[in-house]
Amino acid sequence: MIEILNKIFFRSNNFGNLNIEFQELRNKTGIELLFRAVEGYSDSSEIRYVGGCVRKILKNEEINDIDLATNLTPNQIIEVCKKENIKFYETGLKHGTITVIINNHNFEITSLRKDLKTDGRHAEVVFTNDWKQDASRRDFSINSIYSDLQGNIFDPFNGKKDLENGKINFIGDAEKRIKEDYLRILRYIRFFLNYSKHEHDKDIIKIIKKNLDGFSKISSDRLLDEFKKLFSSDKFLNLANDQFSYEIINLIFPQFKNIHLLKKLNKFAKENIKKVDFIFLISLMIVDGSDNADYFIYKFNISKKDQKRILFLNNYLKNKNNKSFNTKNLWKILYFNGKESLLDLINYHIFTSKKVDKKLVNFINFFKDKKAPILPLRAITLMSKYNIPEGKEIGLKLKKIENKWVENNFTISEKEVEKIISN
Repeated sequence: MIEILNKIFFRSNNFGNLNIEFQELRNKTGIELLFRAVEGYSDSSEIRYVGGCVRKILKNEEINDIDLATNLTPNQIIEVCKKENIKFYETGLKHGTITVIINNHNFEITSLRKDLKTDGRHAEVVFTNDWKQDASRRDFSINSIYSDLQGNIFDPFNGKKDLENGKINFIGDAEKRIKEDYLRILRYIRFFLNYSKHEHDKDIIKIIKKNLDGFSKISSDRLLDEFKKLFSSDKFLNLANDQFSYEIINLIFPQFKNIHLLKKLNKFAKENIKKVDFIFLISLMIVDGSDNADYFIYKFNISKKDQKRILFLNNYLKNKNNKSFNTKNLWKILYFNGKESLLDLINYHIFTSKKVDKKLVNFINFFKDKKAPILPLRAITLMSKYNIPEGKEIGLKLKKIENKWVENNFTISEKEVEKIISN
């Protein structure tokens, strides 16, 4: 009976461009297989798009992930996948989430839920078959929009209207929503910068400021992941122009010593900030030649490779004796530190300059397709040609040859090699 009422009162047909967008999504991903499989499980089984993918279709934005909701339990979804030979893996079975793989596309499908207990970062849930109950536990109205395969909208909290009007409304009591998961403060900032057409509500400002200490409960991984979503969003640079959002990011990420740079980016930086990757942006925010970068790496869990990029840039700036920017020195950086570190260094100087240095821009264009030179000699060659025994000596000789080769702009003659070998 609940399902019937939901369908009558909360679903509306959408025609024209909206239907075309959902049709294209269906054609590109092959997701219809999953919809048909779930809907064929029983007379009452349903599956719908939910959250970000629906919101992005409504706003004509690029879709980079697809979340789905269903009134089947996780075990029933597993049963469906096995029956239809659909690949899957258990992403978060405790919270009802299964990741399904179709045509190399990943789809997260989560069973309808209601919260029993929350502590600011985790929720204890039970499964339900009530779509509105599932919607009521979500954070914002614009994230509680569901759609079937054809694009028929189920929208119990008027999220579509809020999206059109540029309103970022919490579902129910805002403070309660935040205390359920403090990460929702960062999500609020992201959605506000991207969709709001209004000023921040004064009551929301008070509630957010009152609950900032809740971030001590949030893992560094979740914090950084949410900031990455903000950076990847279309309106990231709006952060520089919205004082409240700017202040909140400053308070949550005190390591972002250089965040003020976002307010005075030069023309090149503004046009290219969406082309650089997340680790370069982090470098831009934290690298200042002090131990701030080390503290950030200590606090946040990032890969060894990314740590190396950040520390190279920080150490380069810290070393006052580094040579000037010229082609020869940049080739050396490419060889010893790799292309990413080289481009990071050039971009850092471009992004932090008031005026665009065309010479540096030319270096970016020159090196972006270049590969690091490869030393033309190997230890085994020296051993066989010059009868040098394996051991410490061959390593020392090879290092001297490499140094000479680098200093000669990555060229070395046989005569020069022989001279090094004989000394």
